[in-house]
Amino acid sequence: MQASRVRVLGRSLVKPRPSVPRFQPTRRLLSTGTGSEGASAPPPAYKPSIWKRFLQLTGTVTLVTVASGTAFYYFTQKDRTPGHQLPHDPSKKTLVICGSGWGATSLLNSLDTEDYNVIVVSPKNYFLFTPLLPSVAVGTLAPRSIIQPTRYLTRHKKRQVTVIEASATDVDPHTKTVTFADTSEIQGAVSNTTIPYDYLVFAVGAEVQTFNIPGVREHACFMKELEDAEKMQRHFMDCLESAAFPGQTLEEVKRLLHMVVVGGGPTGIELSGELHDFLEEDLRSWYPELSENVRITLVEALPSVLPMFSKQLIDYTESTFKAAKIDILTKTMVKEIKEKSVVLQMPDKSIAEVPCGLVVWAAGNTLRSVTRDLMAKFPKEQTNRRGITVDECLRMAGANDSIFAIGDCTATSYAPTAQVASQEGAYLARVLQQIAKKDELQARLKELATAPEAEVKEERAHLEKRLAKLEKIRPFKYSHQGSLAYIGSDRAIADLPFFNGNLATGGVATYLFWRSAYLTTLFSIRNRTLVATDWIKVKLFGRDVSRE
Repeated sequence: MQASRVRVLGRSLVKPRPSVPRFQPTRRLLSTGTGSEGASAPPPAYKPSIWKRFLQLTGTVTLVTVASGTAFYYFTQKDRTPGHQLPHDPSKKTLVICGSGWGATSLLNSLDTEDYNVIVVSPKNYFLFTPLLPSVAVGTLAPRSIIQPTRYLTRHKKRQVTVIEASATDVDPHTKTVTFADTSEIQGAVSNTTIPYDYLVFAVGAEVQTFNIPGVREHACFMKELEDAEKMQRHFMDCLESAAFPGQTLEEVKRLLHMVVVGGGPTGIELSGELHDFLEEDLRSWYPELSENVRITLVEALPSVLPMFSKQLIDYTESTFKAAKIDILTKTMVKEIKEKSVVLQMPDKSIAEVPCGLVVWAAGNTLRSVTRDLMAKFPKEQTNRRGITVDECLRMAGANDSIFAIGDCTATSYAPTAQVASQEGAYLARVLQQIAKKDELQARLKELATAPEAEVKEERAHLEKRLAKLEKIRPFKYSHQGSLAYIGSDRAIADLPFFNGNLATGGVATYLFWRSAYLTTLFSIRNRTLVATDWIKVKLFGRDVSRE
């Protein structure tokens, strides 16, 4: 009874809302009459003013810019301020890494340094991104944009890593020691020392192969190290300025402006393409009187350039070079390089002396002397002249599982490329982690050997079972991710694995893919930012033609 009163009282207090007829839209009359029988059209939708839309867009862009800038700043500062590292642990084994190239850097990047006391010995205290070296040679990229300090990688590891800038001069596998020397211009009181190792990763790379051709080392520029690219850039600008000197004959101008690139691999192809871009995009503006005399010739001893690419892409490269007026001389061998010319053996076996101002040598690798000395200590196992013989787990034959070798200093069934060395380094990091676990179990089993059998029987059986699994190391298997090469004129070629076959593509779209692939392959945000900034700077302002 009381509840019903509440409801009645509630109804009496509520003021009824007047009924409003709902709007019923009517269809537009199909007749064209002008009578009043047609219903009025609904009011137009509200549209904000142009000024309001501009403010909304500005606010959105500002918010996105601030958010992305804050994130970018956070990650860059995180890179610049590495945290605390664990000190060297005397109970851990010593791992010495000789080299700082693709293999060694990939190993450092993936290695868990908690397992070892790691020491890096290399004559360079940085990693060089070699695929972009031709871009440095013509000023497209600044030299420091493609180098990454080794201490950047080691300083961000869990345990301290010792980095020594020195050249390894001798490896003694019997005493397990590495001897190295300080080769810098300024040296301290100690310039030569020896350190012991438990495990050694030999990744010293290779040096330029000259095939004992006279004059190569004296008169040619190489394309192997950073200083080689800087030297070539200086010589190239020297040729231009000398050709512009008053009183030069036309014959001498043509000689000075003839650039010869020896080697039809990716390095030689990309360097020729970069030289052509420099000519078309910059030299025609700043050296109009000389640009028509610049000539580029590519010399290759094999029947075709880029033998690792498909026939379709080789033909595309040759046609692109032909359109760019870059001469390709295949089946042509260099017999001698003189100060002002190069002597060639043509396909018909005739000898021709070609005048030129600059010769760039990009034609192969050979072993370093320290590699030969190490191989000589295992005369029975190390008989391959191409490099160190390793097993399927990258262990040096004859070294009792204490020396691993990766990269260009080895002789394997894979091509001596950066991609192979990088995958070998990542694989070896996993192997060393497995070995560290195995060594730990063996040490624990050694401790249990003195304990009463009844107390440790169960634990020992468990450890032996785990140890048996760790004894099996999976062999290294290379996974080809494709081949890329820049051929100039904003064009690139790519031979990529696609399902069970290959995808061969070339052109401007492939060029954009080439750039994005290299940007993502760079090891740090710093390098990606510097390289991208250099590309934008060249696109806006061109390359610098000043001579240092």
